[in-house]
Amino acid sequence: MKKSLVLLFCLFISVFASAQIIYEEFNSSKLGETRRLKIQLPRNYDSNVEKVYPIVLVLDADYLFEPVAGNVDYFSYWEDMPESIVVGVMQGDKRYDDCYYDDKNFLPADQGAEFFEFIGLELMPYIDNNYRTAKFIIAVGHDFTANFINYYLFKEPSLFNGFINLSPDLDPMMTERLPQRLASTEQKIFYYLATGTDDIKGLMEASEDLNTVLKGVTNKNFNYYYDNFEGATHYSLVGRGLPNAMEKIFSVYRPISKQEYKDVLLKLNTPIHEYLLEKYKTIEDLFGLTNAIRENDFLAVAAAAEKKKQWESLREIATMAKKQYPDTVLGDYYMGRYYEETGEPKKAMRTFQGAYDKEEVDFITIDIMLDKADKIKADFGY
Repeated sequence: MKKSLVLLFCLFISVFASAQIIYEEFNSSKLGETRRLKIQLPRNYDSNVEKVYPIVLVLDADYLFEPVAGNVDYFSYWEDMPESIVVGVMQGDKRYDDCYYDDKNFLPADQGAEFFEFIGLELMPYIDNNYRTAKFIIAVGHDFTANFINYYLFKEPSLFNGFINLSPDLDPMMTERLPQRLASTEQKIFYYLATGTDDIKGLMEASEDLNTVLKGVTNKNFNYYYDNFEGATHYSLVGRGLPNAMEKIFSVYRPISKQEYKDVLLKLNTPIHEYLLEKYKTIEDLFGLTNAIRENDFLAVAAAAEKKKQWESLREIATMAKKQYPDTVLGDYYMGRYYEETGEPKKAMRTFQGAYDKEEVDFITIDIMLDKADKIKADFGY
């Protein structure tokens, strides 16, 4: 346990040595007071002036900001999620009043209603106007604040696309209202719920009850994930839930894995290049990001196309790779392979030879390209 805490501490130290942290005082007319914000900008934010970023909003930022910001930076470094702007709202002992709801209709009231409007009508527009944001927002909350973020689901459209609920302290009507709302939403929603076997008993039981009804919701727009961590307490479940939530919510964004290659690509009955196009179209539609196709993903779909002998699909992959990475051997190699397999050895030889001065990619070296060209030349006497 001590080793885990030391590693976690080192992770956060390394993150904040490279990420840009900003503290701001936000004067809210809705709350009639100033609130302190803590904002982490992605690495190289200042130099990537054309790039936009999703937002991760963190309530209870007094203690929840660092774990969230650390995970966001770590996952985005390895391209398992997009680089994102993390916005934390410091609440301190005001968190209870911020999350207040009426004991009759169980909706935000008094300062709870004011805090609800502060987030939606003041804070998020301010972040959009002052930072380069994409139209994808995740909200993170713990116990009282986890319950609170759910209220945004009852506004159409929801302010948030993703919800990370860590041991929520649910209001008495939430378990009934949430499944009804989520069953009818036409907006793509990602919803993560976590508890632990050593969580506060009432909260754990409420989360289990909520899970029972949410897992029965059938709506293609509702993406649901649940964890009940063995041995996790009300506080330690945060450290286990956050990486699970990030991994699951952004699963489509990750580079194609060995598992995806084996379980998805090799079992496709449709042209494999279409899967690649659909993956990146989904990323654009969900996260508002127009990303270049990764070299890794080209390699994965090309390998699957070769394995399944989808030569026309390989040609499409090669064409896209040549356009995206014209200075590398990637497109030339697979175009040469296409010509080899479709009975045009002379074109294959010339394509392999033509890439002698380009950058190598992964296993595709200049030596391999020239060896292939020499072998064709020897076999056919060119």
